Amino acid sequence: MSDGNKRILGYLCGILAGVTYGMNPLFGKELLADGVSVTSMLFFRYLIALLCTGALVFFRKDSLALSVKQGLWMLLLGFLFSTSSFALFKAYNYIPAGLATTVTYLYPVFTAIILIFMRIYPSWKTWIAILASLAGVLLMMNPFGGNGSFSVVGLLLSACSALSYAFYLVFVNRVKLLRNLSPLVITFYALFVGMLLFALYHIPEGTSIVAGIHGAKDWANLVGLGIIPTMIALLTLSASTRQIGPTKTAILGVFEPVTAISIGVLVFSEPFTWNIALGVAVSVAAVLFMVLAKR
Repeated sequence: MSDGNKRILGYLCGILAGVTYGMNPLFGKELLADGVSVTSMLFFRYLIALLCTGALVFFRKDSLALSVKQGLWMLLLGFLFSTSSFALFKAYNYIPAGLATTVTYLYPVFTAIILIFMRIYPSWKTWIAILASLAGVLLMMNPFGGNGSFSVVGLLLSACSALSYAFYLVFVNRVKLLRNLSPLVITFYALFVGMLLFALYHIPEGTSIVAGIHGAKDWANLVGLGIIPTMIALLTLSASTRQIGPTKTAILGVFEPVTAISIGVLVFSEPFTWNIALGVAVSVAAVLFMVLAKR
């Protein structure tokens, strides 16, 4: 495959990762409304995604063998990705969802800063794309509207979610020990570690892991949550970082809030305002600028 085709594939995978990850509300909102705890929901989300990914690994006959050092990196990747999910859902208990989502979208900036410490410097065009996409998300979410609740704990949880996600993106792309592993194998181990962590997180709650899960509808939502915004999102995320790097992949994550807001408007009848329309336009323009601008 030529370098040009690899870049196109990287951009497409990055967009797909953003879109699928942004579908969390489509499946998760009803589960939370039914009384399913965050730890239970995330445990089954990762378990279902793990089973599906494991089936793909078996079908492709990929080797799951790891060296000791690769195993340690898998533990860290699983911890980072699961921490990002857990911190974001917990942040919703302290601050408005719009503010939490906006703070979490700091991860493109964190990604660029981490790379700078690694002496890898994004171009000025990439910085323009980062800042423009952040402006678009601010417009879409209108985080400072509403009840004006600014809990320090909520802000710190959202920032922790963003920072964990940024480190995950950088390590998947930059760690030499992981370069000979397929995105499918990396995804498998990240999900496995996350599933174990959420099982441990749930123990102090003292309730059944299936508490709040009632009937086929809830299980269908868990399956959808495990496959689309988890397994598919992780696979395409890993593939994108391999082809175009973590910073550009992070910028393409702007399709997460675009998708989440679209679902809110179309499925849950949430209002569509001028700031949402303008934010979507600015965010898409930022992505187009990044894709079309010459290096």
